[in-house]
Amino acid sequence: LDAHGYKVGIICQPDWTDPASITVLGEPRLGFLVSAGNMDSMVNHYSVTKHRRHTDAYTPGGEEGHRPNRAVTVYANLIRQTFKDAPIIIGGIEASLRRLAHYDYWQDKLKRSVLLDSGADILIYGMGEHAIVEIADALDAGLPVDQITYINGTVYRTGSLDEVYDYDLLPSWDDLTADKLNYARSFNVQQQNMDPITGHRLVEPYPNSVYVVQNPPSATLTTDEMDEVAELPYARDWHPDYDAAGGVPAFAEIKFSISSNRGCFGECSFCALTFHQGRVLQMRSHDSIMREAELLTRDPEFKGYINDVGGPTANFSRPACDKQLKHGVCKNKRCLWPSVCKNMVVDESGYAQLLRDLRQLPGVKKVFVRSGIRFDYTMADASDEFLRELLEHHVSGQLRVAPEHVSDAVLSVMGKPSRAVYDAFCRKFVRLNREYGLKQYVVPYLISSHPGSTMKEAVDLAEAVRDMGYMPEQVQDFYPTPSTMSTCMYYTGVDPRTMEPIYVARDPHEKAMQRALIQYRKPENYKLVREALEKAGRRDLIGYTKHCLIRPVPPRPGETSAGGGHGIGKKGGKGHGGAGGAGAKGPKGGKGHGGMSRAQNTAGRNRAAQGRQGANGGGRRN
Repeated sequence: LDAHGYKVGIICQPDWTDPASITVLGEPRLGFLVSAGNMDSMVNHYSVTKHRRHTDAYTPGGEEGHRPNRAVTVYANLIRQTFKDAPIIIGGIEASLRRLAHYDYWQDKLKRSVLLDSGADILIYGMGEHAIVEIADALDAGLPVDQITYINGTVYRTGSLDEVYDYDLLPSWDDLTADKLNYARSFNVQQQNMDPITGHRLVEPYPNSVYVVQNPPSATLTTDEMDEVAELPYARDWHPDYDAAGGVPAFAEIKFSISSNRGCFGECSFCALTFHQGRVLQMRSHDSIMREAELLTRDPEFKGYINDVGGPTANFSRPACDKQLKHGVCKNKRCLWPSVCKNMVVDESGYAQLLRDLRQLPGVKKVFVRSGIRFDYTMADASDEFLRELLEHHVSGQLRVAPEHVSDAVLSVMGKPSRAVYDAFCRKFVRLNREYGLKQYVVPYLISSHPGSTMKEAVDLAEAVRDMGYMPEQVQDFYPTPSTMSTCMYYTGVDPRTMEPIYVARDPHEKAMQRALIQYRKPENYKLVREALEKAGRRDLIGYTKHCLIRPVPPRPGETSAGGGHGIGKKGGKGHGGAGGAGAKGPKGGKGHGGMSRAQNTAGRNRAAQGRQGANGGGRRN
């Protein structure tokens, strides 16, 4: 907005108990813009077990409690109390993923569009660069806010459909609340209309002749537009007012990181990137990224290390295929699942060259890739150029990848590649490391109790962890955040693409057992693991033999609960080979450069967006 000639005053984390807190800058000429920040306030406040978090990485000093639950709704209503007629436009990740009726995990019920609950006039969904300027231009031209109904990437409400054209009618609020299957059908339609070329206008009816209208998505940014946005004169620091509190903790992770792309054609079921950034990859130019890197090297605090160059998926550096740019993405077909599409253009050479050029910049000692890579995309690359480049120069001892599970049945629900692809990647990783004389390890992200995972699949995952030879420190119990395919499955009990029933672990105790199985060596997990094994009919895994997960008796102080033959490296060391192979002993004290917790690490990658929020682990995952 500033670059387009508008003046913007920012009121950070106003006191939501005091209406005067949003009057400090007076009434704006055009209107209020409301965002909860770059992370959903509920995910930020609560763990997957619905326990309150004690810190907030996006608040000065890391202090929790400086913004309300459902911040968009609270802030917008706070404004309306004082400024009765001022236009209110809401946006950001919280509003974007709640733009239509959605399942709310924290209240365990379906909620209306946040546009209605907030009382806002317009909702911007997606990344919003086009829409926010178009709205400002319309308001500046004197157009009443209730007439700004034509902008793509926005949602508005109306009392009549007389002037709404070319739309698809979604199930009404009454239909949604009467039958969960109607929500599954609605979500599937929404998911198929997230492309700016093929997406339709959608209408969701509510009682009393209220209609929530979602316009088609905004056009994706061109490379020139991506460069323009990325190279605006940002301060690249927190506000000086935050110095006394020690600054904003989350900033440390991104200060010397570079965002190179947005969007993701991986389309994992548990990730909201499709709903927020879309499936069409948008990439900055090579020159723009190099200019930003040079800017980093001139920072007095720069020590020679670029922490990351990537986005939702680091090794995606072009759209999945040329067809997407002309005809839009396929509505009923995924790019990478169940296997790589025959029309996919797999090319990692541009990203490999970018990494080479970055590390040759004066003042740069090391460039890390911590965004996470799609190993199935890498395995589909006929060239080893990128993987060799990555292993030799850009891994800090541990390469984080996200197989998420080992059961092909669960992986299919997740939209992830089969276990065979991950095993093949691990074997290739080990082979290339031996070739280079390196000792580096694959560190997998794993998800427990995802829809489709029964106790049997959870035990299968625990056995795979046993065979890897190490205990994962970072495990995410599935977190049903708004507007993901997996969350729809969790709420409805069906796969919205097929309407076939799917198993869902909803009981908190069962979810705790599934998670404990992955970390079965932890003494505090012994009782849960034993109960889970007995429930699954797998008493054969209780004993002293090498294949057993736990012993028949609880561990004594200082012991792990593992059965025979399980060890890990001392003092934080860890390592493993591919799934099904013996793991290498971890070096003493060995630990790679971990990112922030998944809950913290959300902006734009957004982890991206949202299905990745609320996790307990490090780095980004794909």
